[in-house]
Amino acid sequence: MTSLILFVTCLGLMAVGMPVAFAIGIAGFTYFMLPGTYVPAAIGVQQVVSTTQSFPLLAVPLFILIGHLMNASGIMTRLVRLSDALAGWMIGGLAQASIVLSTLMGGVSGSAVADAAMQGRIISPGMVKHGYSKGFTGSVIAIGSLITATIPPSIGLILYGFLGEVSIGKLFVGGIVPGALLMIALMLATRFFAKRRGYRPSRETRPSFAEVLSEVRSSIWALLFPVWLLVGIRFGLFTPSEAGAFAVAYALVVGLFIYRELTFRRIVEAFRDAVVDIGMVMLLIMFSGIIGYVISLNQVPQSLAMIVSHTFHDKYLLLFALSALLIVLGMIVEATVVVMLLTPILVPVVEAAGIDPVHFGLIMVTLVTFGGMTPPVGVAMYAVCGVMNCSIQEYTREMLPFAVAVMVVVVLMIFFPQLVLFLPNHF
Repeated sequence: MTSLILFVTCLGLMAVGMPVAFAIGIAGFTYFMLPGTYVPAAIGVQQVVSTTQSFPLLAVPLFILIGHLMNASGIMTRLVRLSDALAGWMIGGLAQASIVLSTLMGGVSGSAVADAAMQGRIISPGMVKHGYSKGFTGSVIAIGSLITATIPPSIGLILYGFLGEVSIGKLFVGGIVPGALLMIALMLATRFFAKRRGYRPSRETRPSFAEVLSEVRSSIWALLFPVWLLVGIRFGLFTPSEAGAFAVAYALVVGLFIYRELTFRRIVEAFRDAVVDIGMVMLLIMFSGIIGYVISLNQVPQSLAMIVSHTFHDKYLLLFALSALLIVLGMIVEATVVVMLLTPILVPVVEAAGIDPVHFGLIMVTLVTFGGMTPPVGVAMYAVCGVMNCSIQEYTREMLPFAVAVMVVVVLMIFFPQLVLFLPNHF
C-alpha cells in the first residue's frame, strides 16, 4: 500500500509539471512521513548518497564524457559518416543511421543511459533540423540505445553473470545475435514510421563499395576501439567499469595525436558539456535510489518473483510471466537495481525449470533495460527528453512502434533459445 501511495504521488507531481527528478525525490521522501512508518527520514538522505557509490555506476559519467570527447576529437564525426553511408539511403535515413550508430557504439558504451544521453546531445539537433519530430527523434535514440544492453561490454550482463554465477564470456557472445536482431527490428519499425511521416533518405543513392570502404578506413580507430576494449577485459587489463577511463584516454590520444582535431579549447568545452549532462542524469539516478530502497524494504520484487515462480510451471509460461514482471519493475526501478535484487532469486528458479541461465540472462537484461526507456520513471527516457527538451507525452506516443519491435525480438528469444545459445555453445 505504501509503495502504491509513493507512485501515485510521483505521477501526480509530474502531471502538474514538476521537474521529474524532484517529483521522484519528493515522492520518495513522502514515504518516510506516512503514519506507521518507523524508518527515519535520514535513511532517505543516505539512500540518495549511497546510490552514487556503486562502482559499475562510475561508467555512466565516464561514458557521457567519452561521448563529448569523441565528438570533439573527430571520432564521432567519422562514425556518423560511416553510419550515414551504410543506412542514409534508406527511408528515414537519419533515423536509420542513428540505429546503426547505436550498434557501432554498442561496443563502446556499457551503459544504455550514457549512450542515449550522448546521442541525444550529438544526433538529435540534426534530425530535428531536417524535420523529424522531437518525439520520434527521442524514441529512436532512446530505444536504439537498448542495443547496448546486449552487445558487449554490457554492465547489466556483467552484474547478472557475477551475481548469478553465470559465465560472463558466454553472456557476451550470446548477446551478439539478439543485438543484431534488435537493430534489424528497430530499422524496420523506423522504415514503417518514416514512410508514413514522409521522412526522406539523407542520401539520394546507395553508396558504392569503394565509398563504404573509404568511410571504414577513415573510422578505423573508432571501429578498433571495441576490439581493444574486449581484449583488455578478456585478459584482465581493466574491469568493465574501468573501461570508461580507458575510453577517455583512448579518445584523447586519437584526437590529439592521430586525427589532430582535439584542441585545448575543445577539451574544455567537452568537459563543460559533460558536467551538465552528468548532473542531470545523476540527479535522476540519485533520487530514484529512494524509490528502489522503499520497494526493496517492502520486498515487492521478491514477493512478485515468488508468486510468479510458484504459479507457472510450463517453462514458456514462466518466461512470459517473468518477462512481464521484469518490464514492470524496469519501468519503476533503475535496471541495475533490478538485476542486483532479482538475479540471485530468479537464476535458481529458471534453472530448476530447465531454462539455460545464459538464455534467461539476455532476456532479463534486455527487458529491465527497456523499462528504463518507458514511463513513469525511465532514466534513459528522461535523459534523452531532458537533453532534447522534449515532452514525455510526445515521446510516449511516438515510442509505441519501437516498443512493439522490441517485444517481437524478445518473443523470438523466448521461443527460439538457440538465437542466444548458438554462438556460446559453439565458440
